[in-house]
Amino acid sequence: MADKPGQDAAAQVSEATRQAADSRQMGWAGRAGLTARAVVYLLIGFLALAVALGSGARMDQKGALAQVLAQPFGPVMVGLLAVGFVGYAVWRLTEVAFGVTGEGRAVGPRLVSLARALAYGFLAYTAVTLMRGSGVDQSSQQRGYAAQLMTHPFGRWVVGLVGVAIAVVGLVMVVQGVKLTFMRYFPAAGLPPRTRQAVRHLGRVGTIARGLVFTLTGVLVASAAWTYDAAKVGGLDGALQTLRDRPFGGLLLAVAAAGLIVFGVYGLCEARYRRV
Repeated sequence: MADKPGQDAAAQVSEATRQAADSRQMGWAGRAGLTARAVVYLLIGFLALAVALGSGARMDQKGALAQVLAQPFGPVMVGLLAVGFVGYAVWRLTEVAFGVTGEGRAVGPRLVSLARALAYGFLAYTAVTLMRGSGVDQSSQQRGYAAQLMTHPFGRWVVGLVGVAIAVVGLVMVVQGVKLTFMRYFPAAGLPPRTRQAVRHLGRVGTIARGLVFTLTGVLVASAAWTYDAAKVGGLDGALQTLRDRPFGGLLLAVAAAGLIVFGVYGLCEARYRRV
């Protein structure tokens, strides 16, 4: 009986946390984060398209944010994107704690949400450092981290496993796009038929394109570990540059860019209509 007050307090804290996770404000945070993610993918897609046409821009998240920062009111816009990334990370953390909408309390989707929360928390940090004047590009940072890690015992194995994990995530995205499994995150009723059809088509094309780019990124990271060559680690920018350097690379990069733009448009639909 002595433990009952403590148990009651813990239950109250747990219930309050759950109510906060289900609140309208958390829903707004999730939608703001989804909007920020969509904007970044739109920018990356357009940057990749510009590179396919001869530009030398960086085709990663930091490159996209740098382009925004260079515009009038750029610091304000990057600041708003950073707030959106934080909102996205916090929303994903609530899914880790209480389950993913449309997935129940399954462990796999919650682990994916944890990875997304960490990734977008880091992206928020990247946006802040960019506003503070950091000039180091994202690919160089990633190569530096990989090179340092591979100097340690089992470091190559860690880098290789990270690459395999990224590639697997990419393949899962491709399967989700083909099978339209992402549609379970949208309400079964209340979505106009034409809107649902548009979301389905945009989501299929965009998710497959994004998955293929992620798969290529993971393969490059794993290859860097296999050959002990950190220069092959380049993240999203490195994957898109690899496409550009292949035979018919300009066309391949343009197709990938179009796919990422489609994913960005789908992301805006997700921000508007997804159950959060």
